[in-house]
Amino acid sequence: MNKRIQQNVMIKGTKDGFMLHLDDSCSFSELLKELAAKLSENYQFQENDPVLSVKLHTGNRYLTPEQENQIKEVIHKQKKLTVSDVLCNVVTVEKANRWKEENQVTTLNKVVRSGQIIEVPGDLLLIGDVNPAGTVRAGGSIFIMGQLKGIAHAGFYGNNQAVIAASVMTPAQLRIADQINVAPDQKKGHEVKCAFMNDDEIIIDKLHVLRKYRPNFNRLEGGL
Repeated sequence: MNKRIQQNVMIKGTKDGFMLHLDDSCSFSELLKELAAKLSENYQFQENDPVLSVKLHTGNRYLTPEQENQIKEVIHKQKKLTVSDVLCNVVTVEKANRWKEENQVTTLNKVVRSGQIIEVPGDLLLIGDVNPAGTVRAGGSIFIMGQLKGIAHAGFYGNNQAVIAASVMTPAQLRIADQINVAPDQKKGHEVKCAFMNDDEIIIDKLHVLRKYRPNFNRLEGGL
């Protein structure tokens, strides 16, 4: 009776290259050995061949930075392969806590005065005004039930899907992720309700326009 051989590395083709599914129950040394053998056996490249993108899926195995680098070194020995992404079912406690913080809503009932800076890791719901030269920053979106006359920076960890909304929006400056809109047009300020990113540009318009670009966005919209 033939004994079934366990395959620790499974290769699946994708549009741009292929996905490597790495078994999460074998030893790491076994995994590296089989990975090197399979790549050498299946991929022999010529000088003019295009570079193929490789995505790694490690299942329930958490890779240390050193282990991840070792796997990448094995793959990159095949000159026409490059690792584009590493996927894993496991997150560290640090990442889980960061995700939790970034998805929390902090509610404040106050006026942000000139020179004050308010910063929260997730979404911010401010019941009050942001006066000129006052600043509010959030890792997520910013919702102001009052007047925004100062500076608002949403998505400051790099989240370009964040939104800034206010009952009255006449800001000195708006920022979403790394994009800046300095001193938006004040003439229609009392009609403007929200700001959001589209194609690397900050769009400022009435709140209902947001639904056209973000049909699934519904956080706190009814309250403004």
